[in-house]
Amino acid sequence: MEGAGAGAGFRKELVSRLLHLHFKDDKTKVSGDVLQLMAELLKIFVVEAAVRGVRQAQAEDAPRVDVDQLEKVLPQLVGERGSWRQWRCPAGWP
Repeated sequence: MEGAGAGAGFRKELVSRLLHLHFKDDKTKVSGDVLQLMAELLKIFVVEAAVRGVRQAQAEDAPRVDVDQLEKVLPQLVGERGSWRQWRCPAGWP
């Protein structure tokens, strides 16, 4: 992540490299707007993981957040058992 503080985020080059690791076609291109959006989503994901890790550590009276706490909250963030697939859009949304 760039710098420190509230404005920190992921560099577009890193986001582009991460995305291209999962593309089937090496010629796939990603616009700058998409890279910016994905960088923001990654930032939100990391911050949310940190916050949930802290809460988990507090619930366990742990003095610090460790891999154990992050492993416990990760399924909540990635949609354990495909629960995100069961989500329905509000009325009127596509």
